[in-house]
Amino acid sequence: MAVTDLLTATPKLTTVSGMRSAEIRHRLKIWGPVGFLFLLMAICMLGPYVLPIPAPIGGSVLDSALPPGSPGHPLGTDTDGNDILSRLIHGGRSSLFVAITVNAIGLVIGGTIGAISAYAGGVIDAIIMRALDILIAFPSLVLIIVIAQGLGPSIPTTILALIAFSIPAVARMARAATLRVTSMPFIQAAELSGSPAWRVLLRHIAPNIAPQLLSFLMLGMGIIIVAEGGLSFLGLGIPVPNPSWGNMIFNGQQALSATPLQVLWPSLALLLTVLSFNLLGENLRDEMSGR
Repeated sequence: MAVTDLLTATPKLTTVSGMRSAEIRHRLKIWGPVGFLFLLMAICMLGPYVLPIPAPIGGSVLDSALPPGSPGHPLGTDTDGNDILSRLIHGGRSSLFVAITVNAIGLVIGGTIGAISAYAGGVIDAIIMRALDILIAFPSLVLIIVIAQGLGPSIPTTILALIAFSIPAVARMARAATLRVTSMPFIQAAELSGSPAWRVLLRHIAPNIAPQLLSFLMLGMGIIIVAEGGLSFLGLGIPVPNPSWGNMIFNGQQALSATPLQVLWPSLALLLTVLSFNLLGENLRDEMSGR
């Protein structure tokens, strides 16, 4: 009898074990990227204050192109004698600041425009959508380069140029999400109870479209970081000698044969950051769709 019970229980134990393994993998899909991004942001924001690293600019040419592991320079130095680790951390701070700012502004402005357009409908919706269609139809890269070139390279200019790309995309996403929510019974109940339009938008629509916009913005973070890196690479983003991952790659490729690690480190940081944001955004989207 005991042997029979053991044989009967074995498939159940296997099933429970499989469920636990699946749950662990499912959690890692979310918390893996979150953990990496949290660590990255902590290092970039707090690193200059707590780590014994030199300033990212003002290095001596006598210390140029030092190899990794040199005293005081764990990742070595670039051709100008600047510490690569310091520039990597400060460059990450600049890139993340631009991406977070652009996405926050895009969420507020684009989300508001898209939600109002969908909820108002009629002529208002048609006018807003035609304006967004014009912006989206214009090549985004060309628009970003024109704005950056016209205003000159700087962090505010980079943010402004990328906002012109972010707002239309977020607005369209917010409009589509709002159209799905407005057909639900609780929205109709709120309208029948006499709630004004602004209250319906703030208290009922905004909380219900926020998860979808959050997932979309996680994907947008990766796109904005790549776009900022591209602008800096072209000399239209964050101006040198201020570091960003993009201009570090640009400066490093000029001496690629002599100091390949000068390009490798910012490229690796850019790759892992964008990959983490993309994985997080896709997994959040799958979570909300019930997969």
